Amino acid sequence: MSTTNWNLEPSLESTAVVQLKDQYELFINGQWQAPKAKKYFATINPSDESHLSNIAWATEADVDLAVKAARNAYENVWSKLSGAERGKYLFRIARLMQEKARELAVLETLDGGKPIKESRDIDIPLACNHFFYYAGWADKLQEAFAGQQIESLGVAGQITPWNFPLLMLAWKIAPALACGNTVVLKPAETTSLTALKFAEICQEAGLPAGVVNIITGYGDTGAALVVHPDVNKIAFTGSTAVGKQIQKACIGTDKKLTLELGGKSANIILEDAAVDQAVEGVINAIFYNQGHVCCAGSRLYVQESISAQVIEKLKFRLQSIYVGNPLDKNTDIGAINSKKQLETIEKYISLGREEGAEIYQPACQLPSKGYYCLPTLFTDVAQSARIAQEEIFGPVLAIQTFRTIDEVLQKANNSPYGLAAGVWTDKGARIFGLSSQLRAGVVWANTYNKFDPASPFGGYKESGFGREGGVHGLSAYLKITN
Repeated sequence: MSTTNWNLEPSLESTAVVQLKDQYELFINGQWQAPKAKKYFATINPSDESHLSNIAWATEADVDLAVKAARNAYENVWSKLSGAERGKYLFRIARLMQEKARELAVLETLDGGKPIKESRDIDIPLACNHFFYYAGWADKLQEAFAGQQIESLGVAGQITPWNFPLLMLAWKIAPALACGNTVVLKPAETTSLTALKFAEICQEAGLPAGVVNIITGYGDTGAALVVHPDVNKIAFTGSTAVGKQIQKACIGTDKKLTLELGGKSANIILEDAAVDQAVEGVINAIFYNQGHVCCAGSRLYVQESISAQVIEKLKFRLQSIYVGNPLDKNTDIGAINSKKQLETIEKYISLGREEGAEIYQPACQLPSKGYYCLPTLFTDVAQSARIAQEEIFGPVLAIQTFRTIDEVLQKANNSPYGLAAGVWTDKGARIFGLSSQLRAGVVWANTYNKFDPASPFGGYKESGFGREGGVHGLSAYLKITN
């Protein structure tokens, strides 16, 4: 449905391209296997609450089978291949993903609720690019770590989130395979379908059995993978609370660990910034992705002298945002991933009102079925307010003003998180000055949410540790000695 200012004819992406099974089993040792407990759960379309498919629920016994398959493939096949041979498989996977890009994009939107133009133009191309990028590194690992001894780790256990299902899979699987490891991956329970479709791609690519195993399920499945004694590496992207539990579970083991956790990222607009460009950057940073990005710029700091102008332009811009069916190519904000997440977002919107912040939401008729949320601005937000301190993971923006650089640095860094930040200014010196003092893993200048396979990504403080992407992403899957 459109806002009151827009009345666009629907332009729906066809779902005919998607080949969905009524039921998906576990992908273990190159084959589809029924779960030992014969348990399944439903995955639904958040845009209209319709049933998509039934997904296998893996137990501890299934996890053990998957890890054993990965260990066998590692010791007898994958670790014995040259880097050039491993790279050939990765290139083949990347090309197959490109060939199936339209199906993968539609499936990502059906299962996750994000707008088709985001799945089509961002998620799937980036996922393909990560496999191409790491395929190129597979036979050049020694050059990447010149003068050092390197060896693969073994079996990598990987757990991915629901906000970027296939892209996060690519971030993890591509470097792991390039470095000679085998993988057991558990996708988020609400968005498992593209991971299962990826398993089909692995079969089509002729990947040796057991090199990639996909096990689906809830938190108990992920917990069994984390504590399995024959897993050498754990990579997790998700909430800080779960990340802390995983870190505790790995204490006293020799597991290598990478955690990419929550964020409450600061987006800073200085008075000399190109205001229209900055406003569009803010919209991109928090609204076009429904706020479903761990690095979303959900805290906006605007220099006081231009704050009225920026806020007025943001409110005007929100009036033209199209909220509705994510398969509609006109849609800017699709469905929230799940009913539980929508309830969390609504709780924080109520909290913002209770804390005394001024709320703005555009006039908009939301679809009658599905999980949808109005884009929301809060102004007059106190630094101590929960909407300014806690991760909401929804299209909610908390706006504060500042007068000096020192003030905004103090406010921006006053957070338990440290994943990302943005700076908008016309002065290069200010970009370098602020960037060097912001405690964030990634700082974008006069842009936001730009990713590249060659660029590392990761956070500090409660946003986790370790890096994914670039050469740094290789080191996470290698044992390196001088």
